[in-house]
Amino acid sequence: MTLDPRTPVLVGGGQLNSRAGGREPVDLIADAAYVAAENAGSPRLLTAIDTIRIVGLLSWRYRDPGLLVADRIGASPRSTGYTGNGGNTPQTLLNAAAADILAGRADVVLIGGAEAWRTRMSLRGQGLRPEWTTQDDEIPAAPRLTVEVGMDAISERRIGLDRPAFVYPLFEQAIRIAAGRTHAEQRETIGALWSGFSKIAATNPHAWSRREYAPSEIGTPSPDNRWISWPYTKLMNSNNMVEQGAALLLCSAEAAQRHGVPRDRWVFPQSGTEARDTTAIVERGQLHRSPAIRIAGARALELAGVGVDDLTYVDIYSCFPSAVQIAAAELGLPLDDPGMPLTQTGGLTFAGGPWNNYSTHAIATVAARVREFPGSYGLVTANGGYLTKHSFGVYSTEPPLQGFRCEDVQSEVDREPTTSGLTAYEGTATIESWTVVHGRDGAPERAFFAARTPDGARTLASSGETDWLADLESEDVAGSRIEIRADGTCVEAGR
Repeated sequence: MTLDPRTPVLVGGGQLNSRAGGREPVDLIADAAYVAAENAGSPRLLTAIDTIRIVGLLSWRYRDPGLLVADRIGASPRSTGYTGNGGNTPQTLLNAAAADILAGRADVVLIGGAEAWRTRMSLRGQGLRPEWTTQDDEIPAAPRLTVEVGMDAISERRIGLDRPAFVYPLFEQAIRIAAGRTHAEQRETIGALWSGFSKIAATNPHAWSRREYAPSEIGTPSPDNRWISWPYTKLMNSNNMVEQGAALLLCSAEAAQRHGVPRDRWVFPQSGTEARDTTAIVERGQLHRSPAIRIAGARALELAGVGVDDLTYVDIYSCFPSAVQIAAAELGLPLDDPGMPLTQTGGLTFAGGPWNNYSTHAIATVAARVREFPGSYGLVTANGGYLTKHSFGVYSTEPPLQGFRCEDVQSEVDREPTTSGLTAYEGTATIESWTVVHGRDGAPERAFFAARTPDGARTLASSGETDWLADLESEDVAGSRIEIRADGTCVEAGR
Protein backbone atom coordinates (compact mmCIF):
# COMPACT_ATOMS: atom_id res chain seq x y z
CA MET A 1 0.00 0.00 0.00
CA THR A 2 1.07 3.60 -0.60
CA LEU A 3 1.71 5.26 2.74
CA ASP A 4 0.34 8.76 3.28
CA PRO A 5 3.37 10.88 4.27
CA ARG A 6 1.24 12.46 7.03
CA THR A 7 0.66 9.06 8.69
CA PRO A 8 1.50 9.39 12.41
CA VAL A 9 4.23 7.06 13.67
CA LEU A 10 5.36 6.36 17.22
CA VAL A 11 9.11 6.03 16.76
CA GLY A 12 10.59 6.13 20.26
CA GLY A 13 9.74 5.44 23.87
CA GLY A 14 12.02 6.23 26.80
CA GLN A 15 11.61 5.13 30.43
CA LEU A 16 13.82 5.56 33.47
CA ASN A 17 13.95 5.14 37.23
CA SER A 18 15.99 7.58 39.30
CA ARG A 19 16.66 5.48 42.37
CA ALA A 20 19.30 7.84 43.72
CA GLY A 21 16.64 10.56 43.80
CA GLY A 22 17.03 14.32 43.86
CA ARG A 23 16.45 15.07 40.17
CA GLU A 24 13.54 17.33 39.40
CA PRO A 25 10.68 16.31 37.07
CA VAL A 26 11.75 18.32 34.01
CA ASP A 27 15.22 16.76 34.22
CA LEU A 28 13.67 13.29 34.34
CA ILE A 29 11.52 14.10 31.30
CA ALA A 30 14.55 15.40 29.40
CA ASP A 31 16.52 12.28 30.31
CA ALA A 32 13.62 10.11 29.10
CA ALA A 33 13.46 12.12 25.85
CA TYR A 34 17.12 11.34 25.16
CA VAL A 35 16.38 7.65 25.78
CA ALA A 36 13.38 7.86 23.42
CA ALA A 37 15.51 9.40 20.68
CA GLU A 38 18.10 6.67 21.11
CA ASN A 39 15.28 4.13 21.01
CA ALA A 40 14.14 5.70 17.74
CA GLY A 41 17.64 5.32 16.30
CA SER A 42 17.78 9.05 15.54
CA PRO A 43 19.24 11.34 18.25
CA ARG A 44 18.90 14.31 15.91
CA LEU A 45 15.12 13.95 16.08
CA LEU A 46 15.14 15.92 19.36
CA THR A 47 16.22 19.15 17.69
CA ALA A 48 13.40 18.73 15.14
CA ILE A 49 10.65 18.65 17.78
CA ASP A 50 8.03 21.29 17.03
CA THR A 51 5.47 20.36 19.69
CA ILE A 52 5.91 19.39 23.34
CA ARG A 53 3.05 18.09 25.47
CA ILE A 54 3.62 17.45 29.18
CA VAL A 55 1.48 15.25 31.43
CA GLY A 56 0.31 17.08 34.56
CA LEU A 57 2.91 16.98 37.36
CA LEU A 58 2.24 16.74 41.09
CA SER A 59 5.81 16.72 42.44
CA TRP A 60 6.48 20.32 41.41
CA ARG A 61 4.67 23.22 39.77
CA TYR A 62 6.02 24.88 36.65
CA ARG A 63 4.37 27.55 34.57
CA ASP A 64 5.45 25.90 31.33
CA PRO A 65 7.45 22.70 31.87
CA GLY A 66 7.61 22.10 28.13
CA LEU A 67 9.84 25.15 27.70
CA LEU A 68 12.23 23.85 30.34
CA VAL A 69 12.38 20.42 28.73
CA ALA A 70 12.97 22.03 25.33
CA ASP A 71 15.91 23.98 26.71
CA ARG A 72 17.43 20.83 28.17
CA ILE A 73 17.21 18.82 24.94
CA GLY A 74 18.03 21.58 22.46
CA ALA A 75 14.58 21.80 20.89
CA SER A 76 12.77 24.93 19.62
CA PRO A 77 9.08 23.96 19.69
CA ARG A 78 6.41 26.10 18.09
CA SER A 79 3.97 25.08 20.79
CA THR A 80 3.93 23.61 24.28
CA GLY A 81 1.06 22.37 26.41
CA TYR A 82 0.22 20.89 29.78
CA THR A 83 -2.60 18.68 31.03
CA GLY A 84 -4.83 18.72 34.05
CA ASN A 85 -4.84 15.74 36.40
CA GLY A 86 -6.01 12.33 35.25
CA GLY A 87 -4.41 8.98 34.50
CA ASN A 88 -6.15 9.04 31.13
CA THR A 89 -4.11 12.01 29.91
CA PRO A 90 -1.03 10.28 28.37
CA GLN A 91 -3.19 8.29 25.96
CA THR A 92 -5.38 11.34 25.36
CA LEU A 93 -2.27 13.33 24.46
CA LEU A 94 -1.10 10.64 22.07
CA ASN A 95 -4.49 10.47 20.36
CA ALA A 96 -4.45 14.25 19.92
CA ALA A 97 -0.83 14.28 18.73
CA ALA A 98 -1.55 11.62 16.11
CA ALA A 99 -4.54 13.63 14.89
CA ASP A 100 -2.42 16.81 14.74
CA ILE A 101 0.30 15.07 12.73
CA LEU A 102 -2.23 13.61 10.32
CA ALA A 103 -3.79 17.05 9.81
CA GLY A 104 -0.43 18.77 9.32
CA ARG A 105 -0.63 20.81 12.52
CA ALA A 106 2.52 19.14 13.90
CA ASP A 107 5.39 17.13 12.49
CA VAL A 108 7.53 15.92 15.43
CA VAL A 109 5.90 15.69 18.86
CA LEU A 110 7.32 14.91 22.29
CA ILE A 111 4.96 13.65 25.00
CA GLY A 112 6.51 13.34 28.43
CA GLY A 113 5.88 13.17 32.13
CA ALA A 114 7.68 12.40 35.35
CA GLU A 115 7.34 12.41 39.12
CA ALA A 116 9.95 12.81 41.84
CA TRP A 117 7.41 12.18 44.58
CA ARG A 118 9.68 10.13 46.82
CA THR A 119 12.23 12.97 47.04
CA ARG A 120 9.50 15.56 47.54
CA MET A 121 7.90 13.63 50.40
CA SER A 122 11.25 12.88 52.01
CA LEU A 123 12.16 16.57 52.06
CA ARG A 124 8.70 17.56 53.24
CA GLY A 125 9.13 15.22 56.18
CA GLN A 126 12.22 17.25 57.11
CA GLY A 127 10.39 20.54 56.69
CA LEU A 128 12.33 21.32 53.49
CA ARG A 129 11.54 22.20 49.89
CA PRO A 130 13.70 21.04 46.99
CA GLU A 131 15.78 23.65 45.19
CA TRP A 132 14.19 22.95 41.84
CA THR A 133 13.56 25.26 38.91
CA THR A 134 11.04 28.06 39.29
CA GLN A 135 9.80 30.11 36.37
CA ASP A 136 9.15 33.83 36.59
CA ASP A 137 5.52 34.95 36.57
CA GLU A 138 6.24 36.82 33.35
CA ILE A 139 6.46 33.48 31.55
CA PRO A 140 2.98 32.67 30.24
CA ALA A 141 1.45 29.52 31.64
CA ALA A 142 1.38 26.69 29.13
CA PRO A 143 -1.97 26.16 27.43
CA ARG A 144 -4.05 23.65 29.38
CA LEU A 145 -4.78 20.73 27.06
CA THR A 146 -7.26 18.79 29.19
CA VAL A 147 -9.68 19.61 31.98
CA GLU A 148 -9.34 18.21 35.47
CA VAL A 149 -11.08 14.91 36.16
CA GLY A 150 -13.94 15.60 38.55
CA MET A 151 -13.30 13.97 41.93
CA ASP A 152 -15.19 16.23 44.31
CA ALA A 153 -18.92 15.67 43.96
CA ILE A 154 -20.82 17.12 46.90
CA SER A 155 -22.21 13.68 47.74
CA GLU A 156 -18.64 12.43 48.20
CA ARG A 157 -17.02 15.49 49.73
CA ARG A 158 -19.60 15.94 52.51
CA ILE A 159 -18.74 12.56 54.05
CA GLY A 160 -14.97 12.65 53.43
CA LEU A 161 -14.95 10.16 50.55
CA ASP A 162 -12.15 12.11 48.90
CA ARG A 163 -9.54 9.77 47.39
CA PRO A 164 -9.18 6.76 45.10
CA ALA A 165 -7.99 4.52 47.96
CA PHE A 166 -11.45 4.93 49.52
CA VAL A 167 -13.56 4.66 46.36
CA TYR A 168 -12.08 1.73 44.41
CA PRO A 169 -12.73 -0.71 47.30
CA LEU A 170 -16.44 0.17 46.95
CA PHE A 171 -16.22 -1.01 43.35
CA GLU A 172 -14.42 -4.16 44.57
CA GLN A 173 -17.28 -5.08 46.87
CA ALA A 174 -19.77 -4.49 44.08
CA ILE A 175 -17.80 -6.87 41.83
CA ARG A 176 -17.78 -9.52 44.57
CA ILE A 177 -21.50 -9.21 45.24
CA ALA A 178 -22.40 -9.36 41.53
CA ALA A 179 -20.23 -12.47 41.13
CA GLY A 180 -21.76 -14.16 44.17
CA ARG A 181 -18.39 -14.70 45.87
CA THR A 182 -17.59 -14.76 49.55
CA HIS A 183 -15.08 -12.33 51.02
CA ALA A 184 -12.45 -15.08 51.10
CA GLU A 185 -13.11 -16.09 47.50
CA GLN A 186 -12.79 -12.49 46.31
CA ARG A 187 -9.52 -12.00 48.18
CA GLU A 188 -8.18 -15.15 46.51
CA THR A 189 -9.26 -13.83 43.11
CA ILE A 190 -7.58 -10.44 43.45
CA GLY A 191 -4.54 -11.89 45.22
CA ALA A 192 -3.94 -14.19 42.25
CA LEU A 193 -4.56 -11.35 39.80
CA TRP A 194 -2.06 -9.02 41.48
CA SER A 195 0.46 -11.82 41.94
CA GLY A 196 0.40 -12.26 38.16
CA PHE A 197 1.03 -8.55 37.74
CA SER A 198 4.04 -8.74 40.08
CA LYS A 199 5.39 -11.62 37.99
CA ILE A 200 5.32 -9.38 34.91
CA ALA A 201 7.03 -6.56 36.83
CA ALA A 202 9.77 -8.93 37.93
CA THR A 203 10.79 -9.29 34.27
CA ASN A 204 10.35 -5.61 33.34
CA PRO A 205 13.67 -3.74 33.51
CA HIS A 206 11.79 -0.45 33.92
CA ALA A 207 9.63 -1.59 36.86
CA TRP A 208 10.16 0.11 40.20
CA SER A 209 9.65 -3.13 42.15
CA ARG A 210 11.04 -6.18 40.36
CA ARG A 211 9.89 -8.82 42.80
CA GLU A 212 7.27 -11.53 42.35
CA TYR A 213 4.81 -11.83 45.23
CA ALA A 214 2.71 -14.87 46.09
CA PRO A 215 -1.06 -14.29 46.26
CA SER A 216 -1.03 -14.89 50.02
CA GLU A 217 1.66 -12.19 50.51
CA ILE A 218 -0.47 -9.67 48.65
CA GLY A 219 -3.77 -10.46 50.33
CA THR A 220 -2.57 -10.96 53.91
CA PRO A 221 -2.03 -7.87 56.07
CA SER A 222 1.35 -7.54 57.78
CA PRO A 223 3.52 -4.76 59.22
CA ASP A 224 4.86 -4.08 55.71
CA ASN A 225 1.53 -4.68 53.99
CA ARG A 226 -1.08 -3.04 56.19
CA TRP A 227 -4.73 -2.63 55.38
CA ILE A 228 -5.41 0.65 53.57
CA SER A 229 -9.14 0.38 52.85
CA TRP A 230 -10.47 -3.14 53.34
CA PRO A 231 -10.38 -5.41 51.37
CA TYR A 232 -7.25 -3.75 49.93
CA THR A 233 -3.85 -4.08 51.52
CA LYS A 234 -1.00 -1.71 50.65
CA LEU A 235 0.14 -4.10 47.89
CA MET A 236 -3.22 -3.65 46.17
CA ASN A 237 -2.79 0.13 45.91
CA SER A 238 -0.95 2.20 43.33
CA ASN A 239 2.61 3.01 44.43
CA ASN A 240 3.32 6.70 43.87
CA MET A 241 6.48 6.81 46.01
CA VAL A 242 8.67 6.62 42.93
CA GLU A 243 11.11 8.67 40.87
CA GLN A 244 10.18 7.88 37.27
CA GLY A 245 10.12 9.56 33.90
CA ALA A 246 8.85 8.53 30.49
CA ALA A 247 8.71 10.13 27.06
CA LEU A 248 7.27 9.30 23.65
CA LEU A 249 8.34 10.60 20.24
CA LEU A 250 5.82 10.74 17.41
CA CYS A 251 6.26 12.12 13.94
CA SER A 252 4.87 11.89 10.45
CA ALA A 253 6.07 9.04 8.27
CA GLU A 254 7.77 11.60 6.04
CA ALA A 255 9.61 13.14 9.03
CA ALA A 256 10.66 9.69 10.23
CA GLN A 257 12.23 9.01 6.83
CA ARG A 258 13.82 12.46 6.66
CA HIS A 259 15.42 12.12 10.08
CA GLY A 260 16.71 8.62 9.48
CA VAL A 261 14.46 6.62 11.79
CA PRO A 262 14.91 2.95 10.77
CA ARG A 263 11.71 1.33 9.52
CA ASP A 264 11.88 -1.38 12.19
CA ARG A 265 11.41 1.35 14.82
CA TRP A 266 8.05 2.45 13.44
CA VAL A 267 4.90 1.67 15.42
CA PHE A 268 1.63 2.96 14.00
CA PRO A 269 -1.16 4.26 16.23
CA GLN A 270 -4.16 2.59 14.65
CA SER A 271 -7.00 4.28 16.50
CA GLY A 272 -7.95 6.15 19.63
CA THR A 273 -11.15 6.76 21.54
CA GLU A 274 -12.28 8.86 24.50
CA ALA A 275 -15.27 8.68 26.85
CA ARG A 276 -16.24 9.23 30.47
CA ASP A 277 -18.58 7.72 33.01
CA THR A 278 -20.56 9.93 35.39
CA THR A 279 -18.38 12.18 37.52
CA ALA A 280 -20.41 11.53 40.67
CA ILE A 281 -20.22 7.86 41.61
CA VAL A 282 -23.75 8.01 43.11
CA GLU A 283 -25.04 8.39 39.55
CA ARG A 284 -23.34 5.31 38.09
CA GLY A 285 -25.76 2.78 36.69
CA GLN A 286 -23.96 -0.08 38.48
CA LEU A 287 -20.83 0.17 40.60
CA HIS A 288 -19.24 -2.89 39.00
CA ARG A 289 -19.75 -1.75 35.41
CA SER A 290 -18.40 0.94 33.07
CA PRO A 291 -20.39 1.78 29.95
CA ALA A 292 -17.62 4.16 28.86
CA ILE A 293 -15.02 1.39 28.85
CA ARG A 294 -17.35 -1.02 27.04
CA ILE A 295 -18.35 1.44 24.33
CA ALA A 296 -15.05 3.26 23.85
CA GLY A 297 -13.01 0.05 23.99
CA ALA A 298 -15.15 -1.66 21.38
CA ARG A 299 -15.04 1.41 19.16
CA ALA A 300 -11.24 1.65 19.35
CA LEU A 301 -10.95 -1.94 18.15
CA GLU A 302 -13.55 -1.39 15.44
CA LEU A 303 -11.74 1.69 14.13
CA ALA A 304 -8.52 -0.33 14.00
CA GLY A 305 -10.28 -3.14 12.15
CA VAL A 306 -9.47 -5.76 14.78
CA GLY A 307 -11.24 -7.70 17.51
CA VAL A 308 -10.26 -8.75 20.99
CA ASP A 309 -9.01 -12.08 19.64
CA ASP A 310 -6.59 -10.23 17.33
CA LEU A 311 -4.77 -8.61 20.26
CA THR A 312 -1.41 -9.97 21.32
CA TYR A 313 -0.61 -7.39 24.00
CA VAL A 314 -2.90 -5.58 26.42
CA ASP A 315 -2.15 -3.10 29.17
CA ILE A 316 -5.16 -2.25 31.31
CA TYR A 317 -4.86 0.71 33.65
CA SER A 318 -4.22 -0.93 36.99
CA CYS A 319 -4.40 1.51 39.86
CA PHE A 320 -6.47 -1.00 41.90
CA PRO A 321 -7.73 -4.54 41.27
CA SER A 322 -11.31 -3.37 40.74
CA ALA A 323 -10.23 -1.14 37.83
CA VAL A 324 -8.68 -4.12 36.04
CA GLN A 325 -11.60 -6.47 36.72
CA ILE A 326 -14.19 -4.00 35.45
CA ALA A 327 -12.21 -3.11 32.33
CA ALA A 328 -11.50 -6.76 31.53
CA ALA A 329 -15.18 -7.64 31.85
CA GLU A 330 -16.26 -4.74 29.65
CA LEU A 331 -13.66 -5.57 27.00
CA GLY A 332 -14.39 -9.30 27.05
CA LEU A 333 -10.96 -10.33 28.36
CA PRO A 334 -10.39 -13.15 30.88
CA LEU A 335 -8.58 -12.39 34.13
CA ASP A 336 -6.54 -15.56 34.22
CA ASP A 337 -5.35 -16.34 30.70
CA PRO A 338 -1.55 -16.82 30.92
CA GLY A 339 -1.34 -16.26 27.18
CA MET A 340 -2.96 -12.83 27.47
CA PRO A 341 -1.74 -11.04 30.61
CA LEU A 342 -3.61 -7.81 31.31
CA THR A 343 -0.45 -5.79 31.93
CA GLN A 344 2.81 -5.40 30.04
CA THR A 345 4.56 -3.36 32.72
CA GLY A 346 3.45 -4.99 35.97
CA GLY A 347 0.92 -2.29 36.83
CA LEU A 348 0.89 0.72 39.12
CA THR A 349 1.62 -1.23 42.30
CA PHE A 350 4.78 -2.92 41.06
CA ALA A 351 5.98 -1.16 37.88
CA GLY A 352 5.23 2.15 39.58
CA GLY A 353 2.36 4.60 39.77
CA PRO A 354 3.82 8.04 38.99
CA TRP A 355 0.46 9.79 39.44
CA ASN A 356 -0.87 10.88 36.04
CA ASN A 357 2.02 9.50 34.02
CA TYR A 358 1.72 5.70 34.30
CA SER A 359 0.25 5.23 30.82
CA THR A 360 3.20 6.97 29.17
CA HIS A 361 5.23 4.03 30.49
CA ALA A 362 2.54 1.60 29.33
CA ILE A 363 2.49 2.99 25.79
CA ALA A 364 6.29 2.83 25.56
CA THR A 365 6.22 -0.78 26.77
CA VAL A 366 3.45 -1.89 24.41
CA ALA A 367 5.26 -0.23 21.50
CA ALA A 368 8.38 -2.23 22.38
CA ARG A 369 6.33 -5.43 22.52
CA VAL A 370 4.73 -5.03 19.09
CA ARG A 371 8.12 -4.24 17.60
CA GLU A 372 9.35 -7.58 18.92
CA PHE A 373 6.50 -9.33 17.14
CA PRO A 374 5.92 -7.49 13.82
CA GLY A 375 2.33 -7.54 12.69
CA SER A 376 0.94 -7.92 16.21
CA TYR A 377 -1.58 -5.57 17.83
CA GLY A 378 -1.50 -3.98 21.27
CA LEU A 379 -4.19 -2.19 23.25
CA VAL A 380 -3.61 0.41 25.98
CA THR A 381 -6.40 1.58 28.28
CA ALA A 382 -5.97 4.66 30.47
CA ASN A 383 -8.23 5.77 33.31
CA GLY A 384 -8.56 8.99 35.27
CA GLY A 385 -10.47 9.77 38.46
CA TYR A 386 -12.74 7.19 40.05
CA LEU A 387 -12.88 5.00 36.93
CA THR A 388 -14.28 8.15 35.35
CA LYS A 389 -12.42 9.32 32.22
CA HIS A 390 -11.14 6.75 29.74
CA SER A 391 -8.80 6.83 26.78
CA PHE A 392 -7.87 3.95 24.48
CA GLY A 393 -5.19 3.35 21.89
CA VAL A 394 -4.46 0.47 19.49
CA TYR A 395 -0.92 -0.02 18.14
CA SER A 396 0.76 -2.16 15.49
CA THR A 397 3.83 -2.23 13.27
CA GLU A 398 1.47 -2.35 10.29
CA PRO A 399 0.02 0.91 8.92
CA PRO A 400 -3.71 1.32 9.61
CA LEU A 401 -5.67 0.29 6.54
CA GLN A 402 -7.99 3.30 6.79
CA GLY A 403 -5.51 5.69 8.37
CA PHE A 404 -5.39 6.72 12.01
CA ARG A 405 -8.87 7.44 13.33
CA CYS A 406 -9.91 8.89 16.67
CA GLU A 407 -13.38 9.39 18.10
CA ASP A 408 -15.03 10.74 21.21
CA VAL A 409 -17.96 8.39 21.83
CA GLN A 410 -19.50 10.34 24.70
CA SER A 411 -22.83 10.84 22.97
CA GLU A 412 -23.33 7.07 22.89
CA VAL A 413 -22.24 6.65 26.52
CA ASP A 414 -24.68 9.36 27.57
CA ARG A 415 -27.55 7.21 26.34
CA GLU A 416 -26.71 4.49 28.87
CA PRO A 417 -28.86 4.14 32.03
CA THR A 418 -27.70 5.97 35.14
CA THR A 419 -28.95 6.03 38.73
CA SER A 420 -30.70 8.81 40.58
CA GLY A 421 -27.94 10.02 42.88
CA LEU A 422 -28.67 11.98 46.04
CA THR A 423 -26.46 14.72 47.39
CA ALA A 424 -27.88 14.12 50.85
CA TYR A 425 -30.40 11.78 52.43
CA GLU A 426 -31.91 11.10 55.86
CA GLY A 427 -33.66 7.84 56.67
CA THR A 428 -33.39 4.09 56.16
CA ALA A 429 -31.38 2.66 53.26
CA THR A 430 -30.04 -0.71 52.12
CA ILE A 431 -26.30 -1.37 51.87
CA GLU A 432 -25.12 -1.77 48.27
CA SER A 433 -21.36 -1.70 48.91
CA TRP A 434 -18.94 -0.72 51.66
CA THR A 435 -15.32 -0.43 52.72
CA VAL A 436 -13.48 0.07 56.01
CA VAL A 437 -10.58 2.54 56.15
CA HIS A 438 -7.64 1.69 58.42
CA GLY A 439 -5.12 4.00 60.05
CA ARG A 440 -1.36 3.66 59.89
CA ASP A 441 -1.46 1.69 63.12
CA GLY A 442 -3.59 -0.93 61.38
CA ALA A 443 -6.76 -0.19 63.34
CA PRO A 444 -10.07 0.34 61.52
CA GLU A 445 -11.09 4.00 61.67
CA ARG A 446 -14.08 4.62 59.44
CA ALA A 447 -16.49 2.91 57.07
CA PHE A 448 -17.95 4.24 53.85
CA PHE A 449 -21.17 2.97 52.30
CA ALA A 450 -23.02 3.15 49.02
CA ALA A 451 -26.66 2.49 49.79
CA ARG A 452 -30.03 2.40 48.08
CA THR A 453 -33.03 4.29 49.36
CA PRO A 454 -36.51 2.72 49.31
CA ASP A 455 -37.25 4.35 45.95
CA GLY A 456 -34.04 3.00 44.34
CA ALA A 457 -31.90 6.14 44.48
CA ARG A 458 -28.29 5.84 45.60
CA THR A 459 -26.75 7.73 48.49
CA LEU A 460 -23.42 7.69 50.29
CA ALA A 461 -22.78 7.53 54.02
CA SER A 462 -20.01 7.00 56.55
CA SER A 463 -19.66 5.64 60.06
CA GLY A 464 -17.08 5.84 62.81
CA GLU A 465 -18.92 3.41 65.11
CA THR A 466 -15.86 1.46 66.24
CA ASP A 467 -17.76 -1.53 67.62
CA TRP A 468 -19.39 -2.01 64.21
CA LEU A 469 -16.30 -1.77 61.97
CA ALA A 470 -14.90 -5.23 62.77
CA ASP A 471 -18.24 -6.81 61.91
CA LEU A 472 -18.21 -5.07 58.54
CA GLU A 473 -14.99 -6.89 57.67
CA SER A 474 -16.13 -10.32 58.78
CA GLU A 475 -19.78 -10.40 57.75
CA ASP A 476 -21.52 -10.02 54.41
CA VAL A 477 -23.82 -7.09 55.13
CA ALA A 478 -24.92 -6.52 51.53
CA GLY A 479 -28.64 -5.83 51.63
CA SER A 480 -28.64 -4.96 55.34
CA ARG A 481 -30.38 -1.79 56.48
CA ILE A 482 -28.71 1.29 57.85
CA GLU A 483 -30.07 4.50 59.33
CA ILE A 484 -28.54 7.57 57.71
CA ARG A 485 -28.51 10.87 59.58
CA ALA A 486 -28.79 14.30 58.00
CA ASP A 487 -25.03 14.85 58.28
CA GLY A 488 -24.28 11.73 56.22
CA THR A 489 -23.19 9.52 59.10
CA CYS A 490 -24.99 6.25 59.70
CA VAL A 491 -25.52 3.37 62.11
CA GLU A 492 -26.73 -0.16 61.68
CA ALA A 493 -30.53 -0.20 61.62
CA GLY A 494 -31.86 -1.16 65.02
CA ARG A 495 -28.77 -0.12 66.97
